[in-house]
Amino acid sequence: MKPIMPRSALFMPGTNARALEKAQSLACDAVIFDLEDSVAPTMKSAARTGIAGALDRWSAYGKRRLAVRTNALDHSAFAADILLARQADVVVVPKVSTRDELLACQWALEGSTAALWIMIETPQAILNIRELAHGAVTDAPALQAFVLGTNDLAQGVGVPKVPGRWNMVPWFSEVVLAAAGSGLAVLDSVSNNFRDLEAFAEECLQGAQLGMVGKTLIHPAQIEACNQAFGPSVEEIDRAKTIISSFDDPKNADVGAIQIEGEMVERLHLKDAIETIRRATAFGQFSD
Repeated sequence: MKPIMPRSALFMPGTNARALEKAQSLACDAVIFDLEDSVAPTMKSAARTGIAGALDRWSAYGKRRLAVRTNALDHSAFAADILLARQADVVVVPKVSTRDELLACQWALEGSTAALWIMIETPQAILNIRELAHGAVTDAPALQAFVLGTNDLAQGVGVPKVPGRWNMVPWFSEVVLAAAGSGLAVLDSVSNNFRDLEAFAEECLQGAQLGMVGKTLIHPAQIEACNQAFGPSVEEIDRAKTIISSFDDPKNADVGAIQIEGEMVERLHLKDAIETIRRATAFGQFSD
């Protein structure tokens, strides 16, 4: 059974001790302790020390998944980063663009139980996305998810960040389709403007409608809207309960499709309903 992926994954700079502590009480599903973009070049070692201390207080973070984002594979800090990151639930590696780089990530996790998320943030990664997704099936069993990085992607392609992200939607769809074909998940990119929560909520809805399961965040103010967009709604939970109870009825034991409120529902929808309840239960939205 696939692991439940987080709706909200909040980046926290490894150098910000106050933020690392605050994350213990926030409503995000995952915390990504960051060693890369949010950490100055001269502070990499201090960030590792801060994150090591946070991992030592693992239980204080409750059920939140704890991830560490390393620097890129070719960065001088990667060797030290990965030794620490292997101790977390998840290792997030930025700027992975080729099958060889994916294999290098897998080798770096040899002997670790950590899952792997790779960041898709270069034109080359988009062009190679099917090969990268297939690598999870053949060579990189630790790989669970692609994480979109639209800031670097926009810069690499030379396009502006525009409202609605219409100029990037075709790339997003390529990533989601490739991921689905190999049983992987996709987490949406961060949104830089954490004050315009209305625009942020629209971006979350867009990501969910495109097939992404969650989103990475840069500010606690974004958590509520993110969880709402990527978690099952009350209506979806009620619908799932109805579908499950209808197929559990003995009279429908040998029936492939049933009618519910004027709509034909097939057993393939039962699978979706069960997954909806599984996610809702994991997020504390539903209990028997």
